[in-house]
Amino acid sequence: MSLTVEETKVRNQELIDEVLKVYPDKTAKRRAKHLGTYEEGKPDCGVKSNIKSVPGVMTIRGCAYAGSKGVVWGPIKDMIHISHGPVGCGQYSWAARRNYYIGTTGIDSFVTMQFTSDFQEKDIVFGGDKKLEKIMDEIQVLFPLNKGITVQSECPIGLIGDDIEAVSKKKSKEYDGKTIVPVRCEGFRGVSQSLGHHIANDTIRDWVFDKGDKHPEFVLTPYDVAIIGDYNIGGDAWASRILLEEMGLRVIAQWSGDGSIAELENSPKAKLNVLHCYRSMNYISRHMEEKYGIPWVEYNFFGPSKIEASLREIAGHFDDKIKEGAERVIAKYRKMMDAVIEKYKPRLAEKTVMLFVGGLRPRHVIGAYEDLGMNVVGTGYEFGHNDDYQRTTHYVKDGTLIYDDVTGYEFEKFVEKIQPDLVGSGIKEKYVFQKMGVPFRQMHSWDYSGPYHGYDGFAIFARDMDMAINNPVWGLTKAPWK
Repeated sequence: MSLTVEETKVRNQELIDEVLKVYPDKTAKRRAKHLGTYEEGKPDCGVKSNIKSVPGVMTIRGCAYAGSKGVVWGPIKDMIHISHGPVGCGQYSWAARRNYYIGTTGIDSFVTMQFTSDFQEKDIVFGGDKKLEKIMDEIQVLFPLNKGITVQSECPIGLIGDDIEAVSKKKSKEYDGKTIVPVRCEGFRGVSQSLGHHIANDTIRDWVFDKGDKHPEFVLTPYDVAIIGDYNIGGDAWASRILLEEMGLRVIAQWSGDGSIAELENSPKAKLNVLHCYRSMNYISRHMEEKYGIPWVEYNFFGPSKIEASLREIAGHFDDKIKEGAERVIAKYRKMMDAVIEKYKPRLAEKTVMLFVGGLRPRHVIGAYEDLGMNVVGTGYEFGHNDDYQRTTHYVKDGTLIYDDVTGYEFEKFVEKIQPDLVGSGIKEKYVFQKMGVPFRQMHSWDYSGPYHGYDGFAIFARDMDMAINNPVWGLTKAPWK
């Protein structure tokens, strides 16, 4: 029997009180600020965010290096990204996000390769600047078609005081002005990977945009747009780009999945920035609006309802030709979407979902689930800020359980008590819940599937959710509450 909204709110509070009991008083007081229930009509979700995780709990967050190298800079395909420090950070972040790209790996594209300075004890003692210079020289010999280099600082670099800026400037002059970007993204900085996003955005501003127009021959059109904050996981950016081009727009840059340094350099020439991942790229979008007068709009290409709304919002920034193009695209795919919903909605209707992801997904994917008749009963962000939770109010329903930077213990208890039909989270949580007998989808990199963006992606999304929930394997195991 389903609960009423008021009964759900009471249940959620009792559950929050229960998980807080296991903590020391001080810890319970801190964690209580991050757990709550959405109240309809409130301006945000009523939880604190972007605060340092409590020491000793199992947080699911990453570090500033992960935010810069793993998210923003890493997918730029024709640049070489040096993980500057011990080998472990580069190894752990090696091609982990499935950022698809077109190119020949090791010749003109380098996304799935790892470049590391492999710090040893002597490098900590004597410094690594000379080693960094040697690595750059070797890169120039071995990979002459690279279009630039970034230096992604790991923790020791910030502690020993290496001058990566001086090395980058020196080598840039030696290599005839090649773009070399030093990124101070040491893992200990900030409270999560979110600061790494911000730092990476700032280095694009300072070391790419502020170096002048490198492509004066670039021919502009009235319909130029840049896709910002789409990392082409499983081909997402391609699925999005198709729709924008079909409605008559010209995509001059992708940030940063399947992106190039030339696309970054040309972005200030766009007429509109279409922003997918607000959290990781709102900083550079605001900068381009302030300095170059380029407006930006956050779009959502998860599920037909949100796709239609986003296409129309994007088209609203252009003339009637593009507005007509948007309606044409919507009409073109409507029959296909109706067929997908007709097939999967009877199998998924009224199923419940709990989410805990990073970036935009805790809110953006809700519409796709609702298009299939499913209900999101709990959601939260790994590294969200207050403005993320404000934006979430447009997606969640009254009584939805909200959890910020949820700990492993809290999440397991919430799932055990609420008993959702599906959990969508990350690789660290995947096997915990599957062993509990709970259907699970990895919502960071689509569980090796995708794309999930766009109309083509929604068909794959629906199939994958059905495959997870209705898989007969769940009849062979039991969840703890059964």
